[in-house]
Amino acid sequence: MTDHVLVGVGVGPGDPELVTVKGVNALRDAAVVVVPVMDSGERGRAEATVLHYVPEEKVVRVVFALNERSDRARREAAWDAAGERVAGLLREHGSVAFATIGDPNVYSTFTYLAQTIGELVAGVRIETVPGITAMQDLAARSGAVLTEGTEPLTLVPVTAGAAVLKDALHGPGTVVAYKFGRLAHEVAAALRETGRTGDAVWGSALGLAEESIRPAGELGDGPLPYLSTLISPARRDGGRGGKL
Repeated sequence: MTDHVLVGVGVGPGDPELVTVKGVNALRDAAVVVVPVMDSGERGRAEATVLHYVPEEKVVRVVFALNERSDRARREAAWDAAGERVAGLLREHGSVAFATIGDPNVYSTFTYLAQTIGELVAGVRIETVPGITAMQDLAARSGAVLTEGTEPLTLVPVTAGAAVLKDALHGPGTVVAYKFGRLAHEVAAALRETGRTGDAVWGSALGLAEESIRPAGELGDGPLPYLSTLISPARRDGGRGGKL
């Protein structure tokens, strides 16, 4: 039996220079590279990044209904169709790389795809190549330190609800919020209520022409890009090594 390999490759938050050498090699070694696209058809961030490293004819666009949040049946039908498409590519070509923004094991489309493919293609080998996350990139670009000493780090998808975010902000460590563009006003309110606005920073389109990095105190009530990231650093007394 032919050895089928599906590799989830993290291509970072958007800056093509933040794809690892291992990630580039995995993209180039695969017979085809699958990139997820919206059902509206526009080029996604993963595809734009991949095209810096592999020729367009090697890239296969597969529709995932990523912007479908209300109709569960339609969303699951799109997942099933996408899984069948990738399974067919695996049977035909043997090796497929799936490019995902950020890291394939952090809130990634790849997790669901891998589960589906495992059921459709007998004996498939599934691997992942880690990628730079948005919180790492935002920390580097803004100067925000994610953790010191014994501080915990909590990552919250704001799609889980503002209450989850508030609980984290009441804690002692650094809080990172993902996927909060449509709920920016709730994030701003949670920061104010917990006294965590001061050192917090948010960013979107990191490494791209439309990049925006600003203090969280400038968050208004209007929506932000869906893939916005917030860092609220732990409360620190300013002493050097105080938590080591």
